[in-house]
Amino acid sequence: MLHLHPLLFLLLLITPLTASQTPLNCTEPSRVCTSFLSLTPSPSQTLDIIMSMFDVLPNAVTVDPNYIFIKKNCSCTNSPVHNYLTNTTYTVRNSTGSVYDLVVDAYGGLAYVSKFSRPAVSGAVVSLQLFCGCSSGLWNYLMSYVVKDGDSVELLASRFGVSMDSIESVNGIVDPDNITVGALYYIPLNSVPGEPYPIKNNSLPAPAPSPSSDAIVAEGRNHKSDSDSKHWWIIGGLGVGLVLIIAVVALFVCLRPSVCFRDEHGNHLKDPENEQVSHKFHILRTSSFWCGSGRLCCKSNDWEQTIEESSDRHTNIPKVIGTDVFDVEKPVVFLYEEVFACTDGFSESNLLGHGTYGSVYYGLLREQEVAIKRMTATKTKEFIAEMKLLCKVHHTNLVELIGYAASDDELFLIYEYAQKGSLGSHLHDPQNKGHPTLSWIMRVQIALDTARGLEYIHEHTKPHYVHRDIKSSNILLDGAFKAKISDFGLAKLVGIPNDGEASTTRVVGTFGYLAPEYLRDGLATTKSDVYAFGVVLFELISGKEAITRTDAVVKKNSERRSLASIMLAALKHSPDSFSMSGLKDHIDPNLSDLFPHDCVFKMAMLAKQCVEDDPILRPDMKQVVISLSHILLSSVEWEATLAGNSQVFSGLVQGR
Repeated sequence: MLHLHPLLFLLLLITPLTASQTPLNCTEPSRVCTSFLSLTPSPSQTLDIIMSMFDVLPNAVTVDPNYIFIKKNCSCTNSPVHNYLTNTTYTVRNSTGSVYDLVVDAYGGLAYVSKFSRPAVSGAVVSLQLFCGCSSGLWNYLMSYVVKDGDSVELLASRFGVSMDSIESVNGIVDPDNITVGALYYIPLNSVPGEPYPIKNNSLPAPAPSPSSDAIVAEGRNHKSDSDSKHWWIIGGLGVGLVLIIAVVALFVCLRPSVCFRDEHGNHLKDPENEQVSHKFHILRTSSFWCGSGRLCCKSNDWEQTIEESSDRHTNIPKVIGTDVFDVEKPVVFLYEEVFACTDGFSESNLLGHGTYGSVYYGLLREQEVAIKRMTATKTKEFIAEMKLLCKVHHTNLVELIGYAASDDELFLIYEYAQKGSLGSHLHDPQNKGHPTLSWIMRVQIALDTARGLEYIHEHTKPHYVHRDIKSSNILLDGAFKAKISDFGLAKLVGIPNDGEASTTRVVGTFGYLAPEYLRDGLATTKSDVYAFGVVLFELISGKEAITRTDAVVKKNSERRSLASIMLAALKHSPDSFSMSGLKDHIDPNLSDLFPHDCVFKMAMLAKQCVEDDPILRPDMKQVVISLSHILLSSVEWEATLAGNSQVFSGLVQGR
């Protein structure tokens, strides 16, 4: 008897619920518009969680004192009927209750879901559709809004600056005095709601609390005498003054030179006899890092690391790094002795692999798993380039830099640890490396994760960056198989040559992934990264390496060719998903024919567009993200049709 893994049900597309909340009908299947969704956040829903829930970036989030508003592209779907919906994914964050309950609780009625009682499994990813709408032309936007207790059409009209007639017209309201709490309504808007999200603060606005009965009673009590009020003011003033005096004295003691030592390099070190330092550190939501003593070592935006603060765990910092390397924030500095000890002296058993500019080791540093890149001191330029970029750029699909260390002749970069290793190790001969086969759904999700990371550095950072070394071995997978782009040593600003390069025609990167114009002219652009990403897509489909041997009857007659050229030749004999005999010969046999043919064909055609010889004909990463989102949705729909009749639901799916 076949027993299905619980995550089978978490990866099924949630199908529509026959209920009063139904999506708006549409008549133009190709229409896409900008829409907004209104959410009253819970205290636990930080900006990072909101962005993950709605698959958006910070600039798509606006706020007012009681709500947050999320901007999403809304499209007219064509199955089973024409409705306005927008896609997203939801990551289950705990294993309590059912998926349905968690989704309803998180989205507050904005999700188009069906009720089923499958248990939640932490880390699983659920594909969802959210209610949205496109205006018929009378208004600029429609906003999805779930009615709260106490709401009325008049109140909504006043709150969002629109007329009652417009709300009644859009929603077909007959009796404006009788609207249902929990029902979904569409608010017509002519301008973007709310204000831009304040990036310096990562907590979302909580609804203003209603005054309690005790507070109301207390507010009405005026029997206190003026003398009592003055008495308490005096005590309060003395208390504040005393606290300030203690703070000043404590600050003076902390900054006294006598409590510090200098090492042989002139660096400040704490007196170990006077203070016991905890060596724990934490990766915070705000990408900040804290020294063991509790003082801030690295803080984004409005904080800066000072020499005194960095002295908490100081080390041999190369003079070439200087103090002006970091524009926004500075990483934690670790002692070389710590790095040496946590890798067991850089033992072979801790070696994870070899990167472009150094070896990577596993370590347990201050009770947290890390990956440590070990570089020679001659690679200072690449070392600084990677630190500068990763100190400014933070995204869930980019590997996070924790800190660095240095010795007299070596440099070390310390990153978050990706438990599942590189994508390449899972694609190329995975059985011999002890890895199970990646399912088709996993491959599409990994492609989408990677595309989002690339889109972020291409479009949403200031300045924009080109990675220049996108390849399957530089795409790492965390414990939940979420993809993270790594190895930014070759990254450069868009249109600006790297510091120290004598010529813009210097070609760097990995053969098999290099765009033809980059090989020819040496000029790296975002479209160069798009080409390399197209090769990764071909790897995900075929399971082959970027440079691979062609099949031959006699092994010595086989030749090494680029995977792109092999797959492009196969596509010439595959006009559509129903006649893809040429392509089917190059699909990874480890998939055991457990894949939707139309989705594989669509991904292959997307890869073909990415590796066009003319960079102008290649899509940008924003377009690639949209295409992969559609492919993922179609793939999940295909998987849902299999129900329990397929082996596609393997244990590997756990965590996504």
